[in-house]
Amino acid sequence: MNRLLPLLSLALFSVISSLGIPSFSRAAERPNIVMAFADDWGCHASAYGRLNPGGLDDLVSTPHFDSVAEQGVLFTRAFVSAPSCTPCRSSLLSGQHFWRCGSASILQGAEWDFDIPSYPLLLESAGYRIGHTYKVWSPGTPVDAPHGGSARGFNRSGRKFNGFSQNAMKGDDPDARKADLLDEVRGNLLSFLDPNGDQKVDGEAPFCYFFGPTNCHRKWVAGSGEKLWGINPDDFAGKIPPYLPDVPVVREDFADYFGEIQAFDAGLGVIINELKRLGVYDNTILVVSGDHGFPGVTRGKCNLYDFGTHVPLAIRWPAGMKKQGRVVDDFVSLPDLAPTFLEAAGVSIPNTMTAKSLIPVLESEKSGLVDAKRDAVFTGRERHVAAAQPDFTPYPQRAIRTDQHLLIINFAPERWPMGSAPGYGEPATRMPNVAQWREDTMVGFRDMDGSPTKTWIVTHRDSDPKLFDFAFARRPRVELYDVQKDPHCMKNLADNPESQPIRQQLESRLMSELKRTADPRVSDNVIFESAEFTKPYVRKKKK
Repeated sequence: MNRLLPLLSLALFSVISSLGIPSFSRAAERPNIVMAFADDWGCHASAYGRLNPGGLDDLVSTPHFDSVAEQGVLFTRAFVSAPSCTPCRSSLLSGQHFWRCGSASILQGAEWDFDIPSYPLLLESAGYRIGHTYKVWSPGTPVDAPHGGSARGFNRSGRKFNGFSQNAMKGDDPDARKADLLDEVRGNLLSFLDPNGDQKVDGEAPFCYFFGPTNCHRKWVAGSGEKLWGINPDDFAGKIPPYLPDVPVVREDFADYFGEIQAFDAGLGVIINELKRLGVYDNTILVVSGDHGFPGVTRGKCNLYDFGTHVPLAIRWPAGMKKQGRVVDDFVSLPDLAPTFLEAAGVSIPNTMTAKSLIPVLESEKSGLVDAKRDAVFTGRERHVAAAQPDFTPYPQRAIRTDQHLLIINFAPERWPMGSAPGYGEPATRMPNVAQWREDTMVGFRDMDGSPTKTWIVTHRDSDPKLFDFAFARRPRVELYDVQKDPHCMKNLADNPESQPIRQQLESRLMSELKRTADPRVSDNVIFESAEFTKPYVRKKKK
């Protein structure tokens, strides 16, 4: 299969070219493209802390992300298409809403359809050399298919960075272990760019590289944020979102998560330094982002609230930007990156891509709101963990986020948003113990990763039922929040009489977008509820 990928991508490119879509004059410039994409990294960076001091972002340090923003553009309203790894990445790579990606619209059980154009394969067909390290598109089969599969993987120096805190905390010298892990990042990058070690990028072709470590995904070592990065859990007191318990174990969980973010940023620093050393940094589009929010906590990963869908985004491209250091408030959906890359490379954009290129925004000299038409994003989810619901069905949601409002439609409100558990959609047998909730995602509420925070909420459900309900209780069909007055979305306005005009307006706009882009969820053939999409998931053994 891997040997067929270049042929398949070439065939796709030929078909697209035959459609008569004009190429862009930009082709002569042919910039390199580097995507640094962190698993489970929500919108937390020190650059955002400086914009809005007093919040959580005061407590994280991301100097390399910040440098990309300072030398390029920092986006304040970047959102994923789906807050779940595989569908998010499907949309990113294909330049489409996740719901248009067939079985790649779900997590467990996803399969890539090679009839869907992806920007890396289109670039490869147009003469780019493509490669990736760590994770691009998974779980799903074939692994990393839309970025050339395993044949385009460059992990010669190892994959230990993916378990950063687990590996850095081994032994008596954490600093030395951290240095070893950063050397791994360097070695993997150079195995793609300079495998012969002559201190030059091999070949004349431009390159497209994807750096995708998974260290921000659980599990990480409790206490690692403080030990490895000096992040004091006590500093989080008073900053924890109100739908979460502000208690020591949760503060430490936040500190450990922020430590993993800083580890990713350190890895990004290695990538930047090597691009500079090899003399290609200034002819490279560097994009830095993440695939959704905080895992294992209320309203994070697998949720359509901002804590789950809002992600960091910074882009540096000296040749394509007239003014550096801008802060842009346009709404951006990560699928917009695919047509952006193609346009920058002078490659025709397939008609199937529903996303909009960011080139006009990048070329502008304006800050704030650049393109008035970028006034909303659309998000959603279908199935995440296959066994989250007793019958392997999804928890279907769609949402529209504007400057002032977030409207969410829960298409199956009778189901459990984070999945079922004993006594909650499953027979009321004995509940799992503390260790099980902490270590094993699959014991219940499976769409929330096992974590110390999840454990505290579940085990305190009798003494603090409100926090339990925020995390796990059933939700109404429609939720509406005024995110300017209520940024944590604590008060649902959907049934308020005075909110009916805006509710109707947003519902109409959301449904119009779903129908315009052929979302199966609002069609006569809701494939996401069919046997193909609701079968049990069996993890395939690696050969």
